[in-house]
Amino acid sequence: MERINEADWKVLRKLRQGALERFCERVLSEVVRLAAEPNQTNHERYLAVHKLLQKQDKKLGNMFDNPKRSEALLQLALMRSRDLFTEEEYARFSPETRARLQRLVDLA
Repeated sequence: MERINEADWKVLRKLRQGALERFCERVLSEVVRLAAEPNQTNHERYLAVHKLLQKQDKKLGNMFDNPKRSEALLQLALMRSRDLFTEEEYARFSPETRARLQRLVDLA
C-alpha cells in the first residue's frame, strides 16, 4: 500500500482519537438497543451483543490498530467509508490524499 505524505499523516494522528470515539459511540448505541430488545430472552440479547462486539471489534482493529504510515491510507479509507470524520476534518487532508481515498472508497 502506498504511504500518505507526512502532512496528512500528522493530520490523521490528530483526528484519529475523534474518529475512534465516534466509532465506539455508534457501537455502544447499538449494544444498548440490542440489550433492550423486549421480544428476546436475556440469553438471546447477550448472544446478539456478543456477536455485534466480535464483528465490530474486527472493524475497529482494521481501522485503528497498528497506526503506521504504510497502513494509513487503507485505514483512512475505512474510516471515511464509515463517516467517522466531519466534513471539516476531512477537508484538512490534502486534495491528493482525498482523491486517493475516494478511489479506494469507490472500489469497496
